[in-house]
Amino acid sequence: MTTIVRETKETKVTVEIALGKGTTKVDTGLPFFDHMLSTFARYAGLDLTLHARGDLRHHLMEDVAITLGAAVQKVIPATAARYGERTIPMDDALVQACIDVGGRFYYRGPLRNKLYEHVMRSFCEHARVTLHLRILRGKDSHHVTEAAFKALGMALRDAMVDSGVVFSTKGAVALEVK
Repeated sequence: MTTIVRETKETKVTVEIALGKGTTKVDTGLPFFDHMLSTFARYAGLDLTLHARGDLRHHLMEDVAITLGAAVQKVIPATAARYGERTIPMDDALVQACIDVGGRFYYRGPLRNKLYEHVMRSFCEHARVTLHLRILRGKDSHHVTEAAFKALGMALRDAMVDSGVVFSTKGAVALEVK
């Protein structure tokens, strides 16, 4: 179990995370955001306990994404399969997520909701992952956003499978911090 706490003048976020079965206990005070975070963790196979409070919706969501990203980065196995891709249909929405957990940040979207777009970018930056997210179809914002979190979760699950070997011509993927 990895625990990360982020406390600023604006927010306090606590994340406990482990590779597991996707059990969650999430409380940010924002019901739809809680649903998206729980959905992501369930589909990624992450056991997640997350509690957060903040002054503004934007600050809270950004700091949760930063903290969750940092926590995910800590649980990625050194010999992870590295790559994952999933396309998820949800009613009118069809969303594809392609991820590389090889330690370099890059995000390409966009999601139509600017705040959730910011959440994805902040998560990717602090998880040090590359994510290409494509909305192939969809008009309902709820369905598109939820399909994106599901696709990200399932792609991440595939990428985090411990393969027993390092998938890099450089011989290492993870940074070693001393």
